[in-house]
Amino acid sequence: MNWKILIGTFVTIFLAELGDKTQIAAIMMSSDTKNPLSVYLGAMLAFGIITMLAVIVGVGITRFLPMQVIKNLSAAAFIIIGVLILVGKL
Repeated sequence: MNWKILIGTFVTIFLAELGDKTQIAAIMMSSDTKNPLSVYLGAMLAFGIITMLAVIVGVGITRFLPMQVIKNLSAAAFIIIGVLILVGKL
């Protein structure tokens, strides 16, 4: 177990997810259903599965593309999304 990677990943994901649409959806679901345990378990299961898929895809992509290409594509995607948000198209 690489604790530095584990802690870095935790902090990055934790901060990135604060106040995003997932938390807003969980707030709405738990206030509507009055069953917070079911909402928590459903959200954790969904987030776990989507994270597992992201890790699998990440491992697979590195087999075909060099890391620098992946970084450049990621940077370009974030810039495009940022511009789209800025101009109101997303």
